[in-house]
Amino acid sequence: MSENKTTKMPGGMRGPGRGHGPGAVMMSGEKAKDFKGTFRKFVRYMGRYKYSILLVFIFAIASTIFSIAGPKILGKATTKLYEGIMGQITGSGDGIDFAYIGAIMAGLIVLYLASSLFGMIQGYIMTGVSMKITYNLRKDISAKIQRLPFKFYDTTTNGEVLSHITNDVDAISQSLNQSITQIITSVTMVIGILGMMFSISWQMTLVALCIIPLSMGFIMVIVKKSQRHFKAQQTYLGHVNGHIEEMYGSHLIVKAFNGEEDSIKIFHEYNDTLYSSAWKSQFLSGLMMPVMNFIGNIGYVAVCILGGYLAAAGRLAVGDIQAFIQYVRQFTQPLTQVANISNILQQTAAAAERIFTFLEQPEEVPDTETPVQIAKKASGKDDFYVNESPVRIQGNVDFSHVRFGYKDDSIIINDFSASVKAGQKVAIVGPTGAGKTTMVKLLMRFYDVNSGAILVDGHDIRDFTRGDLRSLFGMVLQDAWLYNASIKDNIRYGRLDASDDDIIKAAKAAQVDHFVHTLPDGYDMILNEETSNISQGQKQLLTIARVILADPQILILDEATSSVDTRTEILIQRAMNNLMKNRTSFIIAHRLSTIRDADLILVMRDGDIVEQGTHEKLLAQKGFYANLYYSQFEVKEVV
Repeated sequence: MSENKTTKMPGGMRGPGRGHGPGAVMMSGEKAKDFKGTFRKFVRYMGRYKYSILLVFIFAIASTIFSIAGPKILGKATTKLYEGIMGQITGSGDGIDFAYIGAIMAGLIVLYLASSLFGMIQGYIMTGVSMKITYNLRKDISAKIQRLPFKFYDTTTNGEVLSHITNDVDAISQSLNQSITQIITSVTMVIGILGMMFSISWQMTLVALCIIPLSMGFIMVIVKKSQRHFKAQQTYLGHVNGHIEEMYGSHLIVKAFNGEEDSIKIFHEYNDTLYSSAWKSQFLSGLMMPVMNFIGNIGYVAVCILGGYLAAAGRLAVGDIQAFIQYVRQFTQPLTQVANISNILQQTAAAAERIFTFLEQPEEVPDTETPVQIAKKASGKDDFYVNESPVRIQGNVDFSHVRFGYKDDSIIINDFSASVKAGQKVAIVGPTGAGKTTMVKLLMRFYDVNSGAILVDGHDIRDFTRGDLRSLFGMVLQDAWLYNASIKDNIRYGRLDASDDDIIKAAKAAQVDHFVHTLPDGYDMILNEETSNISQGQKQLLTIARVILADPQILILDEATSSVDTRTEILIQRAMNNLMKNRTSFIIAHRLSTIRDADLILVMRDGDIVEQGTHEKLLAQKGFYANLYYSQFEVKEVV
């Protein structure tokens, strides 16, 4: 994988990239390039839950309708109470009809309970749907990560990939769980309240509607001004998090090169910008509710004046005025929600667009539909096979005019041809950039050749499934990879069905057993996330033990002993010599003294084999290999 993008900073330090890193969140104000197209894709993705979403719509609408009906029904109780009191004062009535008012109160309780029940049901269903959708999105992204070719990761930062499964999915999850039901309830509430207001008094409704353009105009001004500050806030929040993470992870390097001042200076630049943008965005967004309340109160006063006039003229009941005032107070809330949701939907569409773009990336070339069926060797046994397939891999490998470049216009392997017999120990040597590790990547089919072919026992490696092909190889790289688990589990990664006895045998063969017993908890000691609680040499030994446990037909050793001391290297070399018996082995080495006993040495230069033969034969030629070999023993005179 390629490293995270960085930007050059003073003093040689490097700052976080401008991409979406793991510490960033979806930016407020980031919009989808193709909103309609993304929306259609997202609707299709949610298609499997269409019946559940339909139920959410029904229950949300029902809950809102019951809630809207309450104030008008309550207004009838207010009117009856007013009429009763006025009758008592004037002596023209029978007093307050408590039975009628009690019946209305009981009906309201039932109505509001039903509204709450429907609201809880739709919330329960929508939560389940949103969690299932985000679960499936994460599962699809995770599966996609495994199917993408290595070429994709050469041009994409790790942070970009991680942000899809964290930030983008979280943005969609929050939007689904909140925005969809808010859209339904807000639209239903606006329509329902308008209907109720017109049913009470069209004159008062027209007065109340005058607040809408004022409210919408203010909201648009605030959103327009605050949007860029929110975007800057989220951008620099990511920069601050990325800078701290990078500086903490490279703390020793920062100290060693006296980079503390530069690091602090850059942190202050990011932090000051974050402070400024956060203050402005929060202040502007904080203005919304006070001003909206002010505008709402203006409408409220106008409605009260007109309502009082109509009531005095006998054209409107007192209870209707009370109900109408409640509706006016409720009317601005769904309008504000709709305005906020429109911005959230843009962010959600941007997140969905990024996810779907990632899911639509070209995948690895599919495995052949008629793969070579290979006999699977039983673990730890040389002559016993699990199945009786006719193809039993011996380990012959042929490179036939291999041509390859990571980019089509930049070829680095020009015309590589070599023939390796089963059981041979083959060393690949050459200067940095000659293409040694690239050949190993091609052999494992991490990349496909541009032209030519690589054959295993006469079969093109493209005729195997990738799983079968890679099961033939055991690989020890210069950069030891271990994960946050016990030492025992890290060794078992080479063969998941291995017993504890098999693990200990492999550990002894790799010279691991002795130092493991000196560690707390021995084989059960948990390696931390950075595996910094053991030394680099010990990491290398564990990866070698893992390969020994895997017991593969073909070995690939890329500077496998580069991180161990001389004494341990001798011990490892003995273990490796035993392991390499009767197995084809490819060894990439810079210390040429370690491969003198190789059966075949391939000398690479600028993507081509310039020499090949045994150590003695190549030295006798006094060519490029001889120059490389003797250059490692040159001693300059001290003047």
